[in-house]
Amino acid sequence: MSEPTAATTAAESTPDVSDMSVSLNEVQDVSPDSKVTETLDNHGPAAALDSTAVEPEPIPVAAEVNSSSEPTPEQESQESQNALTQKFTAEEWAAVKALRAKLPEVLKEAFPKMDQNVPITLWGVSITANGPHDARVSVVLIKFLRARDLSVTDAQQMLVKTLRWRADFKIDDVVKEQYDEKIFGPVGRVFGKDKEERPVTYNLYGTSKEAFSDVDRFIRWRIAFMEKSINLLDFENIDQMVQVHDYEGVSLRRTPSEKAAAAQATAIFQDYYPEFLSRKFFVNIPALLTWIFWLFKPLISAATLAKFTPVGTGAQTIGAALLPYIDATELPKRYGGEASDFA
Repeated sequence: MSEPTAATTAAESTPDVSDMSVSLNEVQDVSPDSKVTETLDNHGPAAALDSTAVEPEPIPVAAEVNSSSEPTPEQESQESQNALTQKFTAEEWAAVKALRAKLPEVLKEAFPKMDQNVPITLWGVSITANGPHDARVSVVLIKFLRARDLSVTDAQQMLVKTLRWRADFKIDDVVKEQYDEKIFGPVGRVFGKDKEERPVTYNLYGTSKEAFSDVDRFIRWRIAFMEKSINLLDFENIDQMVQVHDYEGVSLRRTPSEKAAAAQATAIFQDYYPEFLSRKFFVNIPALLTWIFWLFKPLISAATLAKFTPVGTGAQTIGAALLPYIDATELPKRYGGEASDFA
């Protein structure tokens, strides 16, 4: 059942450093340092030092979940399991159960006029206030919890806001909308899988300047592209994707509409799409942006930094970075693989 209306080279000789962003943008993960990372991505390195980028320290899960509530083997056996839930830690299980117990509150707050016995669908997973313990529901809930350091209260608030936003944004309509293939077709591609069977998405923002001419239209297309990519995840074995952002043809100086589109997209993915990113490659980026990335490396946590790989230009250089994660038969030749180029 669908939700109750609930469902991206050269520079001038001396560019302004604050404008060098088209791009390390659209970071889906919401980790403790994601504010720093996304600030570097969308507003230039100078903004990364802004003290407002530091989020309040979340309430530790221990304060919200009784530390003695670690699931016993008997309790674990009652849980519906899949390959992903089997990797949960005892602390994560405790947090999932605590958040699941709050689902009646979540649905009532998000949809006050809706019958609480009616299931809603989030990313293809049916969620009910007091329904059976579907393992895929646990996988969805852990995304919000991990995004908020297992703080049940913070994860609950994030989930409520996500459900409200999807209803207000009319996700189902946005996904069904027809977007001009000549404008957006070359900009976003889903092609192949990595060695862990995760889908690989490609954003080639240098292929269409017109894509950014209408910011609202670009945002709708970008969200629809994200939703269609998520449809490839089963939440049983795979719940994340790999992203490749190609900056060939992208200028270091962005237009106002490009800046606005990048800022809005980043905010949306940060707030409403937690923990969907497994790894992100930035390819064909100018040497100057690579230098800036490493300059601010100390500001990024090891966990987040491990997901980002800035790569230079040329098929051989790009292939050296991507082939350890994506088989040559799944990687287009332009990126050092053996597969045919995008259709």
